[in-house]
Amino acid sequence: MTQYTTDGNADVTVQDLIDRLHEEANLEFSTANTPDVGIIMGSDSDLDVMAGAHDALGRLGFEEQTDFQDPPEARFTYETYVVSAHRTPELMYAYGETSADLPNMTASLAYPLPVIGVPVQEKSVDSVIGMPTGAPIVAVDAGKSFNAALSAVQILGREHVELRDRLTEYHDALVSDVARDSRDLHDLGVAGYRESRGE
Repeated sequence: MTQYTTDGNADVTVQDLIDRLHEEANLEFSTANTPDVGIIMGSDSDLDVMAGAHDALGRLGFEEQTDFQDPPEARFTYETYVVSAHRTPELMYAYGETSADLPNMTASLAYPLPVIGVPVQEKSVDSVIGMPTGAPIVAVDAGKSFNAALSAVQILGREHVELRDRLTEYHDALVSDVARDSRDLHDLGVAGYRESRGE
């Protein structure tokens, strides 16, 4: 069946993506060559909110994997998909079966893999954190995808010393930034501090 985009051009079908996910899951690649983190969102309009996750993973040395059979050189990678629970539930189910990471339904499909939910808006918080007993989901505050990515790396860090070291370095840099800001604010005064920051 041919599927059309909103501008009328022939495009990929949902079944094409489902088939690809299953084919990739059946390939015998080592886990070192498959994405460590999956970022999925209900719509590409969520990309601005989820950009924080991409930023955090990039800062911690992850690379985006866009070709399953030709992974990047980096040891740790992530992938990104649009998977709508409302418009493409079969794609969400296939993603949950073959990997994982969309709140709510994906948490039950992906179990026992951990799922970190990022509510895109405040009104979504209750649905993300309201999972029943037996279908756990870790959630961050609305729009805090950067923290979601840090949480994912913390989970992976339990098995990878290299990731724990990167997280420690990242945290130490945050602490140093606070120390520098505190010193500069005191020594320059509020007006001088704001001026030094171009405010």
